[in-house]
Amino acid sequence: MARSYCAVLSSHPGPLLSPQHRLVPPTPAPPSPSALPGYNMASSFARVFSSRGRVGILSLVGAGSLATGFLLSRDNVGAASQTRRLYPASAEYPDLRKHNNCMASNLTPGIYARLSDKATPNGFTLDQAIQTGVDNPGHPFIKTVGMVAGDEESYEVFAEIFDPVIKERHNGYDPSTMRHPTDLDASKVRSGQFDERYVLSSRVRTGRSIRGLSLPPACTRAERREVERVVVDALNGLQGELKGRYYSLTQMTEKEQQQLIDDHFLFDKPVSPLLTCAGMARDWPDARGIWHNDQKTFLIWINEEDHTRIISMEKGGNMKRVFERFCKGLQEVERLIQEKGWEFMWNERLGYILTCPSNLGTGLRAGVHVKLPRLSKDARFQKILDNLRLQKRGTGGVDTAAVGSTFDISNLDRLGKSEVELVQIVIDGVNYLIDCEKRLEKGQDIRIPPPINQFK
Repeated sequence: MARSYCAVLSSHPGPLLSPQHRLVPPTPAPPSPSALPGYNMASSFARVFSSRGRVGILSLVGAGSLATGFLLSRDNVGAASQTRRLYPASAEYPDLRKHNNCMASNLTPGIYARLSDKATPNGFTLDQAIQTGVDNPGHPFIKTVGMVAGDEESYEVFAEIFDPVIKERHNGYDPSTMRHPTDLDASKVRSGQFDERYVLSSRVRTGRSIRGLSLPPACTRAERREVERVVVDALNGLQGELKGRYYSLTQMTEKEQQQLIDDHFLFDKPVSPLLTCAGMARDWPDARGIWHNDQKTFLIWINEEDHTRIISMEKGGNMKRVFERFCKGLQEVERLIQEKGWEFMWNERLGYILTCPSNLGTGLRAGVHVKLPRLSKDARFQKILDNLRLQKRGTGGVDTAAVGSTFDISNLDRLGKSEVELVQIVIDGVNYLIDCEKRLEKGQDIRIPPPINQFK
């Protein structure tokens, strides 16, 4: 099964985030975006791109490049420009003979030749999209994704390679023929209270991207600062249980930093080559930060791997309440952003658009930390998880070992099922795992459940 390269975000904040997420000491703050020359013009220009209607965009990429009109809408995005090469595509094709990632499995010399001279309106190229997969061959037993998007248009301009990668990573979901469902009605979730003798904490997270601004692998400093401005401006309008505060990584005090470290909320500069080769760590920590509500149960990371990473969490086993807060907060943030003239990247085929193809669709990972000392030693454990469409990780995240037989169990799928469906799969699946654990405690046998159908 293919796995996301996104290891940094795999564990829970607080008891739900791995302790290695730490912040480097603050550096002097850069000038505020509004003080930068040309800021107002850049801001207005970016906002034009974000409108719901179709927008004609003219892109110029490189000396001697072709300049063509580009029509951007939620469901209609195409290539706008071409770049010229000194050497033929056959001479530039990467050596992927020892690679084990989805990109390497699907990129042929023919596809490379057809796409290598294309660029998105923002100038993002195929070589930039695949660089992290070229530089990181992958684990011999675990298949990574191997490519990223630099902007919303990447998924259309380079669809000939992105579509088969998406199909492999998402268990057969075909973007060319299928439509992704979205459903944030938390009232539809059933039986969302876990036995807290086994479940220690519950969490739901996703990501959202601001339409009209490049994604982290390709954004300029001005775009990154604009993301921060747009999101923080919207978050300041949250009220009630969602009301909170933003902490900039460049401007927080030592006391604030220590408190966020103690809460295990902070994220550190990416050091994994999977992320750095994709351009995630450029200009760190400029325009990065974390926002959380006063109760510290609703968090938003800004400009880490995605424009935003939105998290609802709490100790204990009340997944229904966590999901209700998640849906309420997400919808409220979207409303506030739309009031300012912006919107999230979304289309019917791919759902919500994020940097890594592994997070397309819902971008949702609903997970719990659960104690399974007996079941985890049973030879049938992995097969049970596979049939329930669940994945296990150590409580420290990807590639970490379980501590005291406590695992991070979450949904395996992101695309092709709605948010409600995925959370229900986790609820039903975790309850099944707990039931198996109880049966083993009594010396009773357990059964492997029939596999869940991937798509309707």
